[in-house]
Amino acid sequence: MADPSDLLIDRTLVLLRHAKAVPPESMPDLERPLADRGRADAAAAGRHLVAQGIEADLVLCSPSQRTRETWQYAAEAGATATDVWYDRRIYNAGSDELLDVIHEVPADVRTVVLVGHAPGVPWLADELALDGTSPERVELTQKYPTSGLAVLHLTCRWSDLSADDADLVSYVVPRG
Repeated sequence: MADPSDLLIDRTLVLLRHAKAVPPESMPDLERPLADRGRADAAAAGRHLVAQGIEADLVLCSPSQRTRETWQYAAEAGATATDVWYDRRIYNAGSDELLDVIHEVPADVRTVVLVGHAPGVPWLADELALDGTSPERVELTQKYPTSGLAVLHLTCRWSDLSADDADLVSYVVPRG
């Protein structure tokens, strides 16, 4: 049973949409690698995480080639993670399925980076963000392009996370 004091622990959730991939006509969707621009943008996302002082305890990543490479290039640019889990449920997931994955994060984890796909990642960011009027929130609801990165702050347990439980700290689209 989780310690009741863990409700007071600040937690950070980073929702990163994969970087630009090669066109879907060229191969099966799961196997699509990053395009040249995607590799540069994924590295820019990694540099952004470093600049913000975000060090992941856990990365939750779709098993697709483009999401795996997005995290790889971010890590090569300096982003760090104690552990990386590849979870097939993240691929083609909606916000409810993504929440199911997040609900399984161990209580002692403070910072999670989820690397996934649209439309699930944008939907989840919109659903979780409490402040509907900030310029960042308005921007993320209008467009969440490849390499879009939302940083959310929460104080609830991962297992309890639901709509409007997080504060949107920032939303950026790093470009390389």
